[in-house]
Amino acid sequence: MKTPMILTAVLATTAILVGGYGQLQPANAQQEADWKPVWTADGELQLPTGYREWVYLGSPLTPNALNGGAAGFPEYHNVYMHPEVFKIYQETKVFPEGTILLKELQLTLSSDEDDGSSYEVSGRGYFPGPYNGIDIAVKDSTRFSDSKNWGYFNFGHHAPPYAETAAAAPTAACAQCHIDNASADMVFTKFYQILDAE
Repeated sequence: MKTPMILTAVLATTAILVGGYGQLQPANAQQEADWKPVWTADGELQLPTGYREWVYLGSPLTPNALNGGAAGFPEYHNVYMHPEVFKIYQETKVFPEGTILLKELQLTLSSDEDDGSSYEVSGRGYFPGPYNGIDIAVKDSTRFSDSKNWGYFNFGHHAPPYAETAAAAPTAACAQCHIDNASADMVFTKFYQILDAE
């Protein structure tokens, strides 16, 4: 009598383990897809969460004071890419479908100098101040075939909190500049040396 009971227990345990393992697969699949953009029913992009924990690519800066007081982008551009996308890019040197490049804008500290610089313990220069907006570029050849496979989104040009969703900007607003001037695949890779690192 003991042998059948033991065998039953072993089979039951095995079934639980196998069943549990089977349940892990969808969770893993979902985790792998977490870097993909999320769209609303009407086609707006949802603002990703946790983006400051992504791979930091760099921070170009074109301050107002060096551009006649009217720079198109007067803040630091802190650009981030999801770690999984960065890994794919490192291996292939191609931005995969669904790539999100997130740019959080950050003002320079206020200054009384004509060139906008300020003085800190390290010397005179430009130093990051308050956050001031988020722009996102998404690679999606189905949605954005008319703008060389990339769509551009603005979640607010102001201090947080930012908008939770955003509609794609017209091609003339953002994409055309990238079409005319970007280094590779609509991205200004020359500003982000980490993308070119071996």
